[in-house]
Amino acid sequence: MMKPSIPKGTRDFSPIEVANRSSIMNTIKTSFETFGFQPIETPSFENASTLMGKYGEEGDRLIFKILNSGDFLAKTDEKLRLEKDSLKLTPQISEKALRYDLTVPFARYVVQHQNDITFPFKRYQVQPVWRADRPQKGRFREFFQCDADVVGSKSLWQEVELVQLYDTVFTKLGLAGTTIKINNRKILSGIAEVIGAQDKLIDFTVALDKLDKIGKEGVVKEMIAKGISEDAIVKVEPLFNFTGSNSEKLASLEKMLADSNEGKNGVDELRFVINSIAELGLDTASLELDVTLARGLNYYTGAIFEVSAPKGLKMGSIGGGGRYDDLTGIFGLKDVSGVGISFGLDRIYLVLEELGLFKTDDLPKPKVIFLNFNETSDLTIMKAIKNLRENNIKSEFYPDLGLSNKQQKRQWKYVTNREIQFVVSKVENNVFFLKNIISGELSNCSLAELVQKLK
Repeated sequence: MMKPSIPKGTRDFSPIEVANRSSIMNTIKTSFETFGFQPIETPSFENASTLMGKYGEEGDRLIFKILNSGDFLAKTDEKLRLEKDSLKLTPQISEKALRYDLTVPFARYVVQHQNDITFPFKRYQVQPVWRADRPQKGRFREFFQCDADVVGSKSLWQEVELVQLYDTVFTKLGLAGTTIKINNRKILSGIAEVIGAQDKLIDFTVALDKLDKIGKEGVVKEMIAKGISEDAIVKVEPLFNFTGSNSEKLASLEKMLADSNEGKNGVDELRFVINSIAELGLDTASLELDVTLARGLNYYTGAIFEVSAPKGLKMGSIGGGGRYDDLTGIFGLKDVSGVGISFGLDRIYLVLEELGLFKTDDLPKPKVIFLNFNETSDLTIMKAIKNLRENNIKSEFYPDLGLSNKQQKRQWKYVTNREIQFVVSKVENNVFFLKNIISGELSNCSLAELVQKLK
């Protein structure tokens, strides 16, 4: 018999893990609503055409495709089957795919429901996404994203509020020492322009984004492999050791990008956000300009965010996002600017667990349990439980009859393991024998008295 297992990159969650995850999600949702965001949900899978081509070449490879139902090969082109070219064959055998993130489906939602939406539209979404990535610590193939986006506003105050939102959530979670990294896609475009690599912008930014993972040598090697000239790489050398305060970094960028209008616009936008946050202040997080931050997603056009866990923890980003001025344009709705951020629930969970920051949450359990020592009282017990539940009192009946000492000990052990406070051990002539496990108090009461005591 085959040993039961689950696919790599997925997990089962125990009751305590579900309770802890729910606690994180509730904190995030409450914060979203405090900032004026409304919830929506979208399907787990989308038309493949909705997702493909929106995340760059690397992202497309990581999208889980769903085979068409039935004989999916019957309608394929015989020539393509003989060629064995999977890239050409895939669109014919797979018309749907699991969502890769929540942002592109949100853009599709906005376009599809544009006549029902009041702009600017502030939405939040907490749902699972799937990526065919290589599983490792903090990186799963199925994981939850918690997104907050605003569409229909170009105001940079939205970026300021999203930084504050990050700080609010991490403060509520007790997670001090997080770093909110910020950059601007216009700055990256400006740098590519001044070094003469405009035509290699995506290759340039994807490679630069990996600096903290593969180091300077790895980035240079990748840039050369992508056709970026050695002269251009020499010009970009200062970025590999870009230090100083946010103000000093902005001054250096302003000088470096003096000949690029787009680059200068990016500096101005960053300065507004950074200076506004400096005036408003953050409770526990810090805001840091990171000029190597690119995030390999093609749709960012302005601000780019990424959140790092407190120093000393080997964990990837626990949040990220940015502004996308033309994302809805790919679905036919022009001139709708958007900006959003995402919280990585699963990585946040691991960080809180590693730091021992989880509060002990009570698992769902009954307030009272009726033990089963005499089957003649079963119906009386079930009527009582029905009454208690109608009064919103969580109640349970131990289902298996316990006549022997061993069977009765098993029922008391169940009470102990579930940490249930009240126990009705016996019912005689509509009198309920109630014990408060915490205080040890014993009482005999009618059903009406029982309801009042348990309320």
